[in-house]
Amino acid sequence: MSRIRRFQPDTSRMVRKTCSYYVMHITVAAAVAYAVTGDLAASLTLSLLEPSIQAFAYFFHEKAWARAGKTNPSRPSGAPAAGGRALACCPSAPRRDD
Repeated sequence: MSRIRRFQPDTSRMVRKTCSYYVMHITVAAAVAYAVTGDLAASLTLSLLEPSIQAFAYFFHEKAWARAGKTNPSRPSGAPAAGGRALACCPSAPRRDD
């Protein structure tokens, strides 16, 4: 039971943080959409629609990354891609000298 109690505060904080980020995301999206369209109804619709779809996309994105990690267990997490060179977008990624 103590395990559950130790887990709950972390989960509660995570849920609060997620909710605050969601509100912030909707607010920023609404402001940008309103600046672009000048239409309040359209900006509110876009700002609610995009984050909701993004939540589903993120779920499948995580599933794909989890599956990719299982298909190549010989490469440690954070290791460079094939060829031993870090990706150009990730200059801080570890490199293996050839």
